[in-house]
Amino acid sequence: MFIATVVVSVLLAAMVAFSAARKLSHKPEVVATYRRAGVPEDKLNILAFTLLSGVVGLLGGLAWAPIGVAAAGCLTGYFALAIVAHLRANDAANLSTPLVLAILAAVTLALRLASS
Repeated sequence: MFIATVVVSVLLAAMVAFSAARKLSHKPEVVATYRRAGVPEDKLNILAFTLLSGVVGLLGGLAWAPIGVAAAGCLTGYFALAIVAHLRANDAANLSTPLVLAILAAVTLALRLASS
């Protein structure tokens, strides 16, 4: 069970780090995507650093389970709220990314809890 937890945690951490890097880039196409979901550009850095905290927590959680549980739980909530934001903005075209990440975060949380 722990090997599955490591694999899924590292995969989620990589995907979340990529998402954070996109936010930090402030590229026009990235800004436009978040603007459609109701997120102003000046909030992208805050969201990126929130995600990077999750990455640190996921990886640190491989050494100390409670941190991994907290990180996976927080990331599940973060991406659930992202889904809500996209739904409220009628932005179904960009719903797949937070949906996949929310599912992966929830699986990570379940594995983390099962292997603790």
